[in-house]
Amino acid sequence: MKIDGGLMTTDLRDAARLAAHAEQLGYDGLWTAEAGHDPYLPAALAATATERITVGTNIAVAFPRSPLVHAQVAWDLQAASRGRFVLGLGTQVKGHNERRYSTPWLAPGPRLREMILLIRHIWDVWQHGARPGFEGKYYKFSLMTPFFSPAPLDCPLPQIYIAGLNPYMCRLAGELSDGFHIHPFHSVKYINETVLPNVEAGLAKAGRKREQVALASTAFVIAGRNRDEIERAKAPVRQQISFYASTRTYIGVLEAHGWGETCLRLNEKAAKGDWAGMGSLITDEMLEVYAVEGTYDEVPGLLKKKYGGVIDRLGFYAAVRPGADDDLWRRLIAACR
Repeated sequence: MKIDGGLMTTDLRDAARLAAHAEQLGYDGLWTAEAGHDPYLPAALAATATERITVGTNIAVAFPRSPLVHAQVAWDLQAASRGRFVLGLGTQVKGHNERRYSTPWLAPGPRLREMILLIRHIWDVWQHGARPGFEGKYYKFSLMTPFFSPAPLDCPLPQIYIAGLNPYMCRLAGELSDGFHIHPFHSVKYINETVLPNVEAGLAKAGRKREQVALASTAFVIAGRNRDEIERAKAPVRQQISFYASTRTYIGVLEAHGWGETCLRLNEKAAKGDWAGMGSLITDEMLEVYAVEGTYDEVPGLLKKKYGGVIDRLGFYAAVRPGADDDLWRRLIAACR
């Protein structure tokens, strides 16, 4: 299992330093997110400040950008990192696409499928001189001149991961992607009963093998040196889980455990702007299902028990912070791997 970290910074001037520090701590990968900031800009700084670590987006929101924009940025980041970049795409949900990004919401699964095919077609044009010619329902591509074509890469083409939870996205990951970002809001039961069977269905459709798709996810970890620290660590995890669980698109993760009604109650609170009060609806029983809880010494064994043999890349839902228990994190990362 590879162990990944998150590059979460509000100041781009810190991105290179944080990325280099993550590599020194022993992380295998470093993911940027589109959560308040563009995911590609810190990835560019991370790519040029490191030598070994995988750098990728988890995720870049797909539809506000054209396939060519994603293809071009990923191409440059792959060149800058000398072959270590992963293009991670996600659809987001209808409300955010329409109300936050001013982007039409059109059959997200089929549209993302077409986007992946077109991105790879564009790369084929640039790398091998293929003739531009893509005619889809949502995207078209028929023009590329030498002036606008980058030089071929001297490393492999970027990998493409997609993110999701629902059955269609799981099947799409198995059919077309190099990896699948399983949403941090998940349970082992949901992975076993919904994610894996649908990934396998996609693999079967395309005649692919399981090892051709890396399953990646991020774990909610409630950890501390003692019981008091563990108890204090619960509150921010409750709050983050409540945020995700308020999205009706993810209700299946709650319904798998008989908690579908909680999604509706959280959604009502979110609609009223009661963000602070949402965490109180996440019970200790839910934390046991959706998070891992223990001392730092216990965490590696707990993560292995929960994810071993299923997840190929596991990240911590925590930002890289130099000087904050560096030795502890080095030991934890090594033990988890």
